[in-house]
Amino acid sequence: MPATEPARRSSDPTDVEALHRLVLQSLDDDQAVDTISIPLAGKSSIADYMVIASGRSTRQVASMAQKLAERIKAETGRPSRIEGLPSADWVLIDGGDVIVHLFRPEVRSFYNLERMWSFGDAPAAPTPPN
Repeated sequence: MPATEPARRSSDPTDVEALHRLVLQSLDDDQAVDTISIPLAGKSSIADYMVIASGRSTRQVASMAQKLAERIKAETGRPSRIEGLPSADWVLIDGGDVIVHLFRPEVRSFYNLERMWSFGDAPAAPTPPN
């Protein structure tokens, strides 16, 4: 899939919710830290959910991203687009209906996407451990 082409979106709300559950379960299975989900339906046309989570290291972030993309493909038959995998400080997985941002804690705190996208619904980014 070309880098400029977004992942396909589903028009079936049941498929969207199943994908959302799959993403959250995959991140939980891989021991993601401080996972939050921001509902975007009706607020943005890019996706129905944005999920933000942290990994403890670049290796964990990369592993979680690769496993998540594989699980999405296996369950839905749709490929996900992944950006940022080589450095794995901040990896974006575009699953179509669910956009996932995986960060190292320091990078997450710096960009604070929670505040930018929360629409007043989400908490601030967690403070990275010292």
